[in-house]
Amino acid sequence: MVHDSALIDWLLDSDPALRWQVERDLVGASPDVWEATRARIATEGFGARLLAVQDPDGQWASGAFFPGRTLDLEPSDEGQPWTATTWSLNALREWGLDPAALAGTAELLAANCRWEYQDRPYWDGEVDACINSYTLANGAWLGADVSKIAQWFVEHRMAEGGWNCEWVAGSTRSSFHSTLNSLIGLLYYETATGGSDDLRAVRRAGEEYLLERRLLRKRSTGELVGPWATEFAYPFRWPYSVLKALDHFRAAAIHDGTSPDPRLADAVEVVQAARQSDGTWLQQLRHPGQAWFEVDVPPGEPSKWLTFHATRILAWWDTR
Repeated sequence: MVHDSALIDWLLDSDPALRWQVERDLVGASPDVWEATRARIATEGFGARLLAVQDPDGQWASGAFFPGRTLDLEPSDEGQPWTATTWSLNALREWGLDPAALAGTAELLAANCRWEYQDRPYWDGEVDACINSYTLANGAWLGADVSKIAQWFVEHRMAEGGWNCEWVAGSTRSSFHSTLNSLIGLLYYETATGGSDDLRAVRRAGEEYLLERRLLRKRSTGELVGPWATEFAYPFRWPYSVLKALDHFRAAAIHDGTSPDPRLADAVEVVQAARQSDGTWLQQLRHPGQAWFEVDVPPGEPSKWLTFHATRILAWWDTR
């Protein structure tokens, strides 16, 4: 539990998608309290707004990964659009929406949604590791059969231990971005379905790839892998950051019943150093691209989402 009452009050004054997690993970509220708040996601705030723009055929913006139609939203000429089906499902799942609110969506997507790449059926997955990780988690959440996608990760792991979305273009080296996204999807699938020995083995190998690099350094030189590793933004989207990585390692340790790995210390120090004197973390950037609506503050302002994730990570780290 976190004992800074002013910080907690600030975090609790938020959308149900965030508030229920604060109640559960920082306040230590009883399940009847946070479950009641979580149930409001379908009818209030961000969750209700995103559910309201779902297409009758089960999709969002008439597309799998990219919008298939022009949207009456603020235009954005830069970056990946965040409005299509996959990104919308990601948001709703990460916010904690009860999948019952999307009853029938898995079947509608099976019938109506196909990937922009080679016109593949939606629940068969794609060739991109990040896309497959999202689809693996979203399928497990909605009850679709995504076992073939799970096996895809066993078959496409790099020799170093991780994954790279550019393997189709010939890359043989693991990517921080692709590996972390793959791990998040694998852990969600394992938690939802029980997984398998093979999946647990590749997940732990992928985690070891990042741990050997202290979550932020090149193994060969010890140099920072890139400035993006220490830049924090919410929503997380696809890019890597040590905050997003620590969020995964916290969830994985809780799932596995293990203590925080000491090799996370350097990444934890980065998070600690970014904390402001009032206990908040600032939104450092916004990943460019058209969104249905904004769910966090502009760059330079204190972010409730980042503050929640960072505070929860540090509280977990302190339990070691």
